[in-house]
Amino acid sequence: MKKFIYQNSLSIVFLLLFIGAFIGQIFFGIEEYNKDLLENGGHAVTMKEYLTTGHFIESTFENWESEFLQMALFVWLTIFLRQKGSSESKGLDGKEEVDREPSAERKGAPWPVKKGGLWLKLYQNSLTLSLFVLFFASFALHFYGSLKDENQMNVLKGSPELSFTEYLCDSRLWFESFQNWQSEFLSVFAIIILSVFLRQKGSSQSKPVDAPDSETGE
Repeated sequence: MKKFIYQNSLSIVFLLLFIGAFIGQIFFGIEEYNKDLLENGGHAVTMKEYLTTGHFIESTFENWESEFLQMALFVWLTIFLRQKGSSESKGLDGKEEVDREPSAERKGAPWPVKKGGLWLKLYQNSLTLSLFVLFFASFALHFYGSLKDENQMNVLKGSPELSFTEYLCDSRLWFESFQNWQSEFLSVFAIIILSVFLRQKGSSQSKPVDAPDSETGE
């Protein structure tokens, strides 16, 4: 067990942080939602009811959507684009280990590599593809939750409900999306540029402390 925890400690810690933050979101989210309902003449909901509301679905997947988008774009764009001196970039010249052609003869090669053909084609792009799939799925759920929440409030206010196509052109949906997208793009820009000049000893996201600023890659 100790060996398993040590070998997977990074993912375990982030999973626990996610669970803790998710519980906090639910706890404070239901208070915020019930406050809005009561202010608009509605009735407070239970925890079980809250988990199916548009408010909860929208607030959850609005954030997941932006995370998966920035990760998908970052993984994909680092294939082609460079940043001199950044630990997040490949070198400026020549091929690197990640560019090598997959070989079925390599010891321990995953089964899609040994299978070849379409399986190999999908597998060698599977990280980017899976992140984009998660982005589009999260965006769809964000859209559904946001529309559901908007119409819930419209009912309480006596306003007409919006259709799918009407809400697709509504400013709220795109404001929710762009306010999250811009923060994710800023955070990626920050790590790309800051890793040129700053260091963190022992981190895989940093260059060695004594590496020159002009050195690109880890």
